[in-house]
Amino acid sequence: MAKANARHILVETEEQCNSLKDEISNGAEFSDLAAKHSSCPSGKQGGDLGEFGPGQMVKEFDEVVFSAPVGVVQGPVKTQFGYHLLEVTKRSD
Repeated sequence: MAKANARHILVETEEQCNSLKDEISNGAEFSDLAAKHSSCPSGKQGGDLGEFGPGQMVKEFDEVVFSAPVGVVQGPVKTQFGYHLLEVTKRSD
């Protein structure tokens, strides 16, 4: 069964999500921005969600985590919780 490790930053608006993505593209550290801006408790761990399998996260999240390239920031991804930037840090099939 597939497993993935990912980290994310959860914010309220698409604009804020895009702004943070630009900061990461310009060299900002994902984990620092997660700690500072993410409304998810995982922000305290740099956005790290640990390891999980398909179906353990909301559908929109799963679709990205189990298809996106490892190590490439994805988003904004809209879910019922808000807007996410996602980065798959590890995945096994």
